[in-house]
Amino acid sequence: MPAVSSVLVPYASYLRVYEPLAAFPEPERGHWARYARSGRTPSAQDELRRSLADLLPTPPVPVPVHESADAFVTEIDGVVCVCPWRTRLRGWLALEELTALLPAPVLDAVLPPVVRGQAAADYEAWRDRNPDARPWIRTAVWQVPVRWFTLFADEEREYEAGEVPGGAPVLRYRTPMVQARRRLARALKTLRDSVDEGPLTEGLVDVGRWLEEFHPRSLVELDYGGLVHALSPEQLADDHSAADVAEGIEALRVGDGERAGEAYGRLTERWRAVRDRQFAN
Repeated sequence: MPAVSSVLVPYASYLRVYEPLAAFPEPERGHWARYARSGRTPSAQDELRRSLADLLPTPPVPVPVHESADAFVTEIDGVVCVCPWRTRLRGWLALEELTALLPAPVLDAVLPPVVRGQAAADYEAWRDRNPDARPWIRTAVWQVPVRWFTLFADEEREYEAGEVPGGAPVLRYRTPMVQARRRLARALKTLRDSVDEGPLTEGLVDVGRWLEEFHPRSLVELDYGGLVHALSPEQLADDHSAADVAEGIEALRVGDGERAGEAYGRLTERWRAVRDRQFAN
């Protein structure tokens, strides 16, 4: 599939769920089956380019008028699994987050109040018709949330340096849904037994509720996405953040606060470079 642009769109990471075709009702199941057979392979960069293209008109279009018919596709033990983009729903959710993040004057300059008001009204009407809708993809900008790493083990880490001409680095983790849920439950129990309720605990509860919405034979993927362009090849090769999170949680479980602190220190030091780039822009 030809790229919309040669320009890379950084700096977002993604948590995705790929569900088997059997999880989808008809006629959607048939659509994804045909889509998978077509061999279309759009990338996360393609998805971002299309989304950003909607912000170029005046006034901008913060949420697509029509839902995307695209998805990411993979095969697990001979079973086709798909991760629908659901760009429209994710656009509404991102707009809600943006409202909370940006100062009002900046937000008004980027997205005028009338545009945001119409998007909010459209979302409310859509939710009334689709009360059970949820995204298959979660996005984080300038970071990989610590709670995402709790779902994975270091041996599930996949790193490609992108050394071929025109190739980009890839760093991702993939795990069966049953493993992701089990690890999250263990991490949540350890945190509740060891420390006071806080943002990490609340974040794990939120991710756990989200994962429960999907088929138990789904695949969960953490993709560094555009963040690979904010880290040097050496930093990517040495990045074992899931291992650090797992070690920190295990240290808390056995009451070893010193070892937990060391694991957390490695994690924060590793991500300082990314945070520094964020604030430099």
